[in-house]
Amino acid sequence: RWLRQHECVEKLNMHAILSASAGQEQLLTELLVTYTKIPVLIEELISVEIWKHKIFPVLCRLEDFKPRSTFPIYVVLHHEASIINLLETVFFYKEICESAEDNILDLIDYCHRKLTLLVARSANGQTAVLVPPQELQKQAETMEFEISLKALSVLRFITDQVESLPLSALTRMLNTHNLPCLLVELVEHCPWSCREAGKLKKFENGTWHVVPPEDQGKMTKLDGQVWLALLNLLLSPECQRKYHFDGFNKSQLLKLRAFLTDFLIDQLPNLVELQRFLSHLAVTEPAPPKKDLVLEQVPVIWDRILKKNAGKWEAITKHQVKHVFSPTEEELKLQARRWAQTYSLDMMEALAPNKPRCGACGTEAAKRCSRCRNEWYCTRACQVQHWQKHKVACNLMA
Repeated sequence: RWLRQHECVEKLNMHAILSASAGQEQLLTELLVTYTKIPVLIEELISVEIWKHKIFPVLCRLEDFKPRSTFPIYVVLHHEASIINLLETVFFYKEICESAEDNILDLIDYCHRKLTLLVARSANGQTAVLVPPQELQKQAETMEFEISLKALSVLRFITDQVESLPLSALTRMLNTHNLPCLLVELVEHCPWSCREAGKLKKFENGTWHVVPPEDQGKMTKLDGQVWLALLNLLLSPECQRKYHFDGFNKSQLLKLRAFLTDFLIDQLPNLVELQRFLSHLAVTEPAPPKKDLVLEQVPVIWDRILKKNAGKWEAITKHQVKHVFSPTEEELKLQARRWAQTYSLDMMEALAPNKPRCGACGTEAAKRCSRCRNEWYCTRACQVQHWQKHKVACNLMA
C-alpha cells in the first residue's frame, strides 16, 4: 500500500515538473488546494524524515539483517526527495502556501533543520547524515544534500508571503529559529560551492561543475534564493517590527555588507534596498521588538509522531525488516516492474500537459517511431515523408 502511495507522489512530482516547464501548473495547484493535499504532503515529508532519524540507524545496526536487495530502503529515502521536489515546484503560488494552514509551522521547522544541515556541511566539509549500509552511503549523502537545497527554495517561497502568514509563522522564523542569521551563515560559507585542486566548483542542476574564471562572480539560483529570503525577512515592515536587532543579530547581519558588491547588485538590483537598510542599521539602534499578547501556535507533527512511537522504534524496525525490507525474489521483480512503469516514456508523456505533435505536419500524434521511440507521427504517410530529416537523429538514438 505504501509503495502505491509513493508511486502516486512520484507521478504528481513528474506531472508538476512537466507542467511547470510548459507554464501550465495552475491546474495541478488548484487540485492540490481543492483536495487539501498540501497538509498531507507536509505530514508525509516529516514522517519520512523521522524514519531516517529513528528507524534507519536501528536498521543498520541489525547484524542479522542481510537484505537480498537494498532497493526497498532506497525507495523510502527517495520518497522524501520526491515530496520536497513537488513542494518546491508548487510553493511558488500564494494559494499553495495558504492552503498549508497550521502545517506551515511544521514545514518552517523542517526547512530550518535542513538549512542547519547545510551550514554544518560547510563547517565540517560533509553532510551530517546517518551512516547507511555501504552500498547506499553515497546515494544517501547526495540525496540529503539535494533535499536540503530544495528546502532552501521552499523556505524562500514561504518568505515571499510574509504579509499573509500567521503571526506564529513569523515568530517561528524570526525569533525561534533566527532565520536571518542562519541565512547569513549560508552567504558566508556557501555550501554549494567548493574549491578542488585549485578550481572553483559549484553545485547546479543536480551536479557539481567547474566554474570558468570569468563566471566565478555570477550569482547562481541558490545564491539568489538566499538573498531573496533575506530581502523578504529584513525589509518587510512586519518583520522589522517583530525581529530583535540586538547586538549579536546586528553584528551578524552587518557581515552582509562585505558581499554586496556592485557586480552582485547588478545581477539582483533589489539588493540596493538591502544595502541601504544595512547602512542605516549600522548607525542606529532599532527599537526592541513589540510583543504581541497572543496565544502562539506551535508545530505538532514532529512531536506527535515521536510521542506516539516512543520506546517502539526497535520493534517497528524489526517489523519492517520482516514485512517490508525482506521481499521475496518475486516481490522484488514486481516492485522493479512497477518502478520501471512509473518512469517509462509512456507514463511521462501521459502526464505531460501537452500531447505529442507530428514531426512532419505538427498535428496531434498518437504513433511513435518504433526504432528510436523519440519522434511522433499522426500517420504512416507523415513518417515516410519525414524520414530523410529524421534518419540521422534516429540512427544516433536507436
